[in-house]
Amino acid sequence: MDRSTAPTEGGFTDIRADGWIDRYTPAPVRPYLKLARLDRPIGTWLLLFPCWWSTALASPGLPDWRLMLLFAVGAVVMRGAGCTVNDILDRDFDARVERTRARPIPSGQVSVKQALAFLALQLLIGLIVLLQFNTTTILLGVLSLVLVFTYPLMKRITWWPQAFLGLAFNWGALVGWTAVRGELEWPALVLYAAGIVWTLGYDTIYAHQDKEDDARIGVKSTALRLGDQSKIWIYAFYTLTFVGIGAAGGLAGLGTWFRPVLMLATLQLAWQVATWIPDDQNDCLAKFKSNRWFGWLVLAAIVAGRVV
Repeated sequence: MDRSTAPTEGGFTDIRADGWIDRYTPAPVRPYLKLARLDRPIGTWLLLFPCWWSTALASPGLPDWRLMLLFAVGAVVMRGAGCTVNDILDRDFDARVERTRARPIPSGQVSVKQALAFLALQLLIGLIVLLQFNTTTILLGVLSLVLVFTYPLMKRITWWPQAFLGLAFNWGALVGWTAVRGELEWPALVLYAAGIVWTLGYDTIYAHQDKEDDARIGVKSTALRLGDQSKIWIYAFYTLTFVGIGAAGGLAGLGTWFRPVLMLATLQLAWQVATWIPDDQNDCLAKFKSNRWFGWLVLAAIVAGRVV
């Protein structure tokens, strides 16, 4: 089990006090690295994989390593920017939730003005990365900022903020395709839809960590909306994920090896839900983080279908 986030003496938290940031980096920069979640890379992986999947899906053979590298750098920076926006807007909520009260802004390690300056720096780096792509991809990248800045507000107005997270986190399915092909086509759109339901599944699992605190302070989530029926819904979300990725691969003309390897990825999703303990915060976190293995298996399936 991955325990990079685990209970501490102060209660369950998403920041580990003895992580690499505290051991190896200068004290003044530590709160900013934690604000960008660099010590918790699972969010970067979940943002990156749709970019990589779509790039591989659009490529005639092996994907261009330069594009893959640009998307990796962009995912690190923009995930950090998204977390900074989230923590600025949610600072009052975070201070009232056990898991998040130790974050840099609610704990007073970083002021709002300092966080805004840090956000500007991250967005500047993201812009430099984005300008390396073609015009269509640049325009799509700019449009993604609408989702980055509005997603944190959704938990205040809808029981389905996880759907809006899916819209934001899977935008890479569109930009990855256009980075190779220069225009949007059906495989990318279908892959985007599949990614959205994948996010609905894994982020509902994640939201079960905070369901008691969320109910107390009035924050909405699919974990609260679906309640005891969450497992059934997540099975449905993950089934649609498999169907959607399979359909995207079919539309893109992937070869014979695509579906057998994709089945391995689907088994990983089935394992998640079958063994998930909704009332165990550590297990919710571990199952959520295990989606990086699903991401790698889907990438392997797409590459196998394209080159074997």
